[in-house]
Amino acid sequence: MTQKLIDPFQRAITYLRLSVTDRCDFRCVYCMSENMTFLPKKELLSLEELDRLCSSFIGLGVEKLRITGGEPLVRRGIMTFFDGMSRHLETGALKELTLTTNGSQLERFADDLFAAGVRRVNISLDTLNEAKFAEVTRWGRLPQVLRGVEAALKAGLRVKINAVALKEFNEDELFDLTEWCAKLDMDLTFIEVMPMGDIGNENRIGQYWALDDLRARLAEQYTLTDLAERTGGPARYMRLEETGQKIGLITPLTHNFCESCNRVRVTCTGEIYTCLGQEGKSDLRAPLRASESNQLLEEAIHAAIGLKPKGHDFDYSRQELGGQMSRHMSHTGG
Repeated sequence: MTQKLIDPFQRAITYLRLSVTDRCDFRCVYCMSENMTFLPKKELLSLEELDRLCSSFIGLGVEKLRITGGEPLVRRGIMTFFDGMSRHLETGALKELTLTTNGSQLERFADDLFAAGVRRVNISLDTLNEAKFAEVTRWGRLPQVLRGVEAALKAGLRVKINAVALKEFNEDELFDLTEWCAKLDMDLTFIEVMPMGDIGNENRIGQYWALDDLRARLAEQYTLTDLAERTGGPARYMRLEETGQKIGLITPLTHNFCESCNRVRVTCTGEIYTCLGQEGKSDLRAPLRASESNQLLEEAIHAAIGLKPKGHDFDYSRQELGGQMSRHMSHTGG
């Protein structure tokens, strides 16, 4: 049998987040610069190479595959890739195929994604206010995103809304977002803003809204029950008893979740990052292209997993940026 992926701290790696493009049709302030320089297309892995790469990871024990970007649905021909991955769902080797999206293209692709075996999608949406949406994304088009949410629900996809918690931006929408998700039977996860990317033009400490505070505010209006449930990612979940909905909290700053990390990220150019909050990376594109056999590729994957660190160093506790990452969030797909 092919040797499974175990890191130096005896954590089994069963979750791959794959970025299929660095391009996006928005320019969210915590993710990209306003004027991004995108990669030349020749540097990107082809859809066939992405298929081969993911198939190798699945052969090494990856059971959950999340497709990210940029915005994954702006990649030309992307449904060919999703359709190809569906064969691993059919064999049972892959337990879940899913994606994180800004929702802008879901009106076009929701039915096709469901047909390919996708059953859950995460939609990044920080505000329901059209003016503020235009501010945070720099490009706007909230109605298009809301139509995408509607299309996803109609197609039968389970939707989770991911909202970055931004101080003095969407604090006043905490209960509006919560009640909107409850009304449409969607899960909701809040994420602490991370010190990554174009920080020089953004006040990350000023934006930082600790989720302990957010949770306390929810507790003023709802009865909160902590849940033991995990979905393979870093979120901790609770149930709001009055609505029955599930709320997730992703807290890389206030509560480091590294001890249970089971995931790695691969970029659209074949770089593997074994930790979102560290700069260490390894190249998988060269071994992928060096041979039609997967032996070199699998050896490179194992070598990269052998370098996976224990955790990240994100820190705002001293009112200064600790563990800052120079690369944009879009580079590794969140």
